Amino acid sequence: MAATATRAQQYALSEAQEAVRQAAETFCRDRVEPHAHRIDQEDRFPRELFHELGLQGYMGMTCPSEYGGSGLDLASVCLVLEEVSKASGSVGSSLNAHIGLATTLIVEHGSPAQKKRYLPALASGMTIGAFGLTEPSGGSDAAHPITRAVRTSGGWSLSGSKAFNTNGPVADVFVLTAATDSGVSAFIVERGTPGFVQGPPDHKMGMRGSDTCTLYFQDTPLAADALIGDEGRGFRAFAHTLDRGRVQVAALCVGLAQAAFELACRYASERMQFGRPIGAFQGISMQIAEMAAAIDSARLMTLNCARMHDSALPIKLPSALAKYHAAEAALKCTAATVEILGGYGYLTDFPAERYMRDAKMYQIGEGTSQIQRLVAAREILGDAIVKIGK
Repeated sequence: MAATATRAQQYALSEAQEAVRQAAETFCRDRVEPHAHRIDQEDRFPRELFHELGLQGYMGMTCPSEYGGSGLDLASVCLVLEEVSKASGSVGSSLNAHIGLATTLIVEHGSPAQKKRYLPALASGMTIGAFGLTEPSGGSDAAHPITRAVRTSGGWSLSGSKAFNTNGPVADVFVLTAATDSGVSAFIVERGTPGFVQGPPDHKMGMRGSDTCTLYFQDTPLAADALIGDEGRGFRAFAHTLDRGRVQVAALCVGLAQAAFELACRYASERMQFGRPIGAFQGISMQIAEMAAAIDSARLMTLNCARMHDSALPIKLPSALAKYHAAEAALKCTAATVEILGGYGYLTDFPAERYMRDAKMYQIGEGTSQIQRLVAAREILGDAIVKIGK
């Protein structure tokens, strides 16, 4: 077999980035992957495992060191998320919702007082964050939420609901959007606030153990300082955070695809038919090669987009393309693995079917594949030609 480049060489990782990746790979192999099947079967949020993630510093990856975080660059964050998702799709999804949406929005747009109040606990994992954007009426038209916040003498009164909130049943701090007189605004809401109720956990096809639910608000009183940034500027803040979030989701997709690929390769090398490993047959070997190409291209797009972000370059177009391509690649690779394993791929005793169920979510969550294509087309052709929602 010809010599191959190391992961660091192939993807031009710095020594620090490769050290972060290797540490995450070891931790996830030893502490996350052994629990992945149980988490899926029990459909229970693994709070004890998230405590360990906090002790390792992974809950504060996007948080500056002054607030107890690691302050990692986005490329390093993506490398970690890939390893976590490879070990468990549901753990990766919940971790990303905590760091990539709730925590990052406060880091990038919160006031000094909000950062001091919330970030240390979020970074350590003592509290868990959730992000509320989608509503029961829909999620693609995020610029026009039905949930509304009205000014009061003491601050705000919030009414409405948010659906499919990852970490909703277990989170302590919620960042969400609501319509105000000046446009869409962003707010921080804490668990236990009067008039705020979390619905029961959703029962999902995949990502079991990554709890989601609907959040309900009925005249929920918020202090004036619950507003993130300026009134009416919340959607712009969310849109910027979502651009970055798409890159992180792309990394999660790559992790699922890589897990499926490695399982398919092992099985194709060991499973014997007609006196030969099934990988010797063209119908299998071609699929393996196609999976490798899909994963490599998705990882390259993801890391390139992360590096663009780290260099303060605009990433709206590349992040939409990376998320779209990685989600499609993950579903393609996981479906191929189920096919390669045959009957065993359909059994819950093997992780192939779990990979496929988990991968399907990323065609929907964090912006559907259809929306990603529309966003990309608008950036390429211009808003005058591609008018989303008009």
